[in-house]
Amino acid sequence: MPAGNAAPIHVLVTVDFPESVLDRIRSVDPRIVVHHHPVSPDEPGEGAVPDDVLRLAEVAYTSAVLPGPDVAPSLRWAQLDTSGVDHLAGSGLWASDCVVTTLGGVSPAPLAEWVIMMVLAHAHHLRHTERLQREGVWPSREYRWTQLMPRDLRTSTMAIVGYGRIGAEVARLGRALGMTILAVRSGSTTAAATAAAIQAPEPRFGVREPVPDVEAVALEVLDQALGRADYVVLTVPLTARTAGMIGAAQFAAMKPGAVLINGSRGGVVDEGALLDALDADRLDLCASDVFTDEPLPQGHPLWTHPRCLITPHVAGFAPDYLDAVSRLFTENLRRYLAGEPLLNVADRERGY
Repeated sequence: MPAGNAAPIHVLVTVDFPESVLDRIRSVDPRIVVHHHPVSPDEPGEGAVPDDVLRLAEVAYTSAVLPGPDVAPSLRWAQLDTSGVDHLAGSGLWASDCVVTTLGGVSPAPLAEWVIMMVLAHAHHLRHTERLQREGVWPSREYRWTQLMPRDLRTSTMAIVGYGRIGAEVARLGRALGMTILAVRSGSTTAAATAAAIQAPEPRFGVREPVPDVEAVALEVLDQALGRADYVVLTVPLTARTAGMIGAAQFAAMKPGAVLINGSRGGVVDEGALLDALDADRLDLCASDVFTDEPLPQGHPLWTHPRCLITPHVAGFAPDYLDAVSRLFTENLRRYLAGEPLLNVADRERGY
């Protein structure tokens, strides 16, 4: 925390923010001195930031610059420009005792909308009708009735694996469509437990009221939920526990013809097992925004698989990103200066 009432508070910003956002940061307190040194996430490292700035920085808003105490001895708190923290593994920042906060709560709405887009695209045969359009075919009434009849979402079940803020927003939209929702979460064995988890004691950004009529399922019995679900939605962070959590055994446990929708991290799915499940017609569709290696390599079989729908890691793009991150960071700055608990503090033990 700040050492004295008159001492300047040096804030390093390595994201390419417009001046309007930097002014909002400065407006929190007259002691704040903003050092703006944009660094591309594609070229991470501390080298793009002057050494004297790194030594002075007490607070950082960053994505690509992850310094340890040897480089940034004054750093007390780092606000990430990401919701996940898996990319911090092995960095000096993660190994330090510096408080790390995340961007959680900025993207639940657009990411949940992306999930529902994929659900509707599948249920209403969008890819099939696009193919007919490309071929200039207007099929017979019998063909349309038998091949293009939509799936009844009101009798469909969605299992949301990882029931945090994003999962809850997916559930909210799924319930609006009349779907049965299974909320799969570590330790959640009752609906009350799920509601309590969403109202966790640690302060978080963007938390809304719990979604009603959601059935809680413990992660320990994930395969039971998979066997009931028409749509399996992944919204878990990538941690040591979730890496590869959807593999051959889980695909075997899924209802035949199920749909897998992954908007979390590519590493949670065993892509070899996924391809086997797609080739064996175990899955009707896999819709994925994320992959183990990004960009997805050219020539990868998922690019052209007829049962795979790919988007290039855009599901979490928030149209109100600048306003949301400004509100989150300035509120956390206010809390930091007042000695109050920060929003979205990452737990190094849990990995998110």
